[in-house]
Amino acid sequence: MSGPGDVPPEILDRLREICRRLPDMYEEPAWIGVRWRIRARTVAHVYTPDPERFPVYAQQLIAGEAPTVMTFRAPVADLISLTTSGFPFFRAPWGHNVAAAVLGDHTDWTEIAELITDSYCEMAPKFLVAQVAARH
Repeated sequence: MSGPGDVPPEILDRLREICRRLPDMYEEPAWIGVRWRIRARTVAHVYTPDPERFPVYAQQLIAGEAPTVMTFRAPVADLISLTTSGFPFFRAPWGHNVAAAVLGDHTDWTEIAELITDSYCEMAPKFLVAQVAARH
């Protein structure tokens, strides 16, 4: 089972920097890894899955090692274009609008920041989404 310590600290640091910019978002340990939430809704969740326990991740191994994965919400139109493009993105095997990204040295952190912001806008109350929109 993955824990917060299983996620590379440099990835956690990058995600924390992105997530702290969004109003009322908070971090907490999840059943596996770490997640960021708005109210009781998960915006982003990062973890290192066990591919033997969760076979969907076996396709995402990097040099034979379990990947570090972030799941997030995406507008359905974006979800389709994002996940059909292939690595590092794929569709999570649950939820109608859940995507996943394999994180690592290849990660475009500007794109991840945009995806987390979009996920936040999918999950946050409208008045908080308006605050984010006003900043951009």
